[in-house]
Amino acid sequence: MDGTVLVADDDRTIRTVLTQALTRAGCKVHATSSMVTLLRWVEEGKGDLVISDVVMPDGNGLQALPEIARQRPGLPVIIISAQNTIVTAIQAAEAAAWDYLPKPFDLPDLMKRAARALDVRRRKGMAEPAPPPVREIESDLPLIGRTQAMQGLYRLVARLLNADLPVLISGESGTGKTLVARAIHDFSDRRSQPFVTAQMNDLKAMDGPASLLLRARSGTLLFEEIADFDEEAQARIVRMMDALPDPAPRILATSQADLSDQLAKGRMRKDLYFRLGGVTLSVAPLRDRVDDIPLLADHFLARAARDGLGERRLAPEAAELVRLCPWPGNVRQLENTLKRLAVTALGPEITRAEVEAALSGQSSEPLRAADGEKLSASVARHLARYFDLHGGALPPPGLYDRILREIEVPLLEIAMDATAGNQAKCADLLGINRNTLRKKLTDLDIRVTRRRKLM
Repeated sequence: MDGTVLVADDDRTIRTVLTQALTRAGCKVHATSSMVTLLRWVEEGKGDLVISDVVMPDGNGLQALPEIARQRPGLPVIIISAQNTIVTAIQAAEAAAWDYLPKPFDLPDLMKRAARALDVRRRKGMAEPAPPPVREIESDLPLIGRTQAMQGLYRLVARLLNADLPVLISGESGTGKTLVARAIHDFSDRRSQPFVTAQMNDLKAMDGPASLLLRARSGTLLFEEIADFDEEAQARIVRMMDALPDPAPRILATSQADLSDQLAKGRMRKDLYFRLGGVTLSVAPLRDRVDDIPLLADHFLARAARDGLGERRLAPEAAELVRLCPWPGNVRQLENTLKRLAVTALGPEITRAEVEAALSGQSSEPLRAADGEKLSASVARHLARYFDLHGGALPPPGLYDRILREIEVPLLEIAMDATAGNQAKCADLLGINRNTLRKKLTDLDIRVTRRRKLM
């Protein structure tokens, strides 16, 4: 490796480690804890590569990128940051940073990226144009993580923001697939246009596809859980995608199921499978990114405090229990649990016993009526009678959606009544996202009356 590297970080240990590693690799190194000093070096023509932290005592590495590019077009900058969110990765990509790495970073990985940057700079010269100014992005999305799985997702999302390719977002329930879709829209050039979420019922009417396109305009159209769409709905999506207007919305889809498996079982149309397969983003379950759980826990407790639920922190033994929990409901389950603990904890520090009590309350036991009968048994008896009424013939098509609606409507009505019309509490009770609840209330035409709960 050959060249001069400018290192800017307010952490003395990081400056020392990088200086020693880069010097051993054959580079000259100038290291500083000051953004002002870094910019002066750049203006003086020093350096073939910059490695910079984001938050510095006298400046911000991301915000300095346009000035570095103006002074020295083509000078590669590698951003390193302890702010391990998708927003940081997107800002780095938008500001044309050469690369982005989260802290704590893998030193051999950083050295390989630095060597690549120096090599490309030698071959390409300094003809690259200056990047656009860094756009301010504010987000409360819980897309947080320093693990390799999440950082890889962030980089891919940042590269895809303004591409016109369809994107399929796969992952288990509760991993945040819809949040990823929303981030792709909110941080793209389409953010001023509508973001429309479509489900199978939205395609039932003859003008369903046309109505969706009209609503989405040149924004984003998301098909949630595409594997649940029946043959007719899938066919309508194919025809719609083959005749998109100009300008057209960007098409995104989410799926818990493995679509290749659905294709093999004949439950997914081949033409739709290939049309949606422009790019696939996989959102890892929490059990595959355990090291991100403490970050998420801190985020959710901080959000609860902002929402007026009280300042809370996890005791060390409680934090370890949260970290080791399998979280089958993924991020959504973790969020709901910590929100509940923020309300129910007796003191500012949440104890291990309180976490155990909260987790034990999330039972997987079947719902039972007062006489002990399982809800599933009651539903089974009702359905058996319904089929018998048709005298050996089959009921009308569309039974699956009709049955789910019959159960979903009273569930939502009773849950809303029990929480006195408070949608935040109702969403927490049901274990679903508040936006999902709002959409269901609208789609199912359920009236919401906010009232004071009588004790």
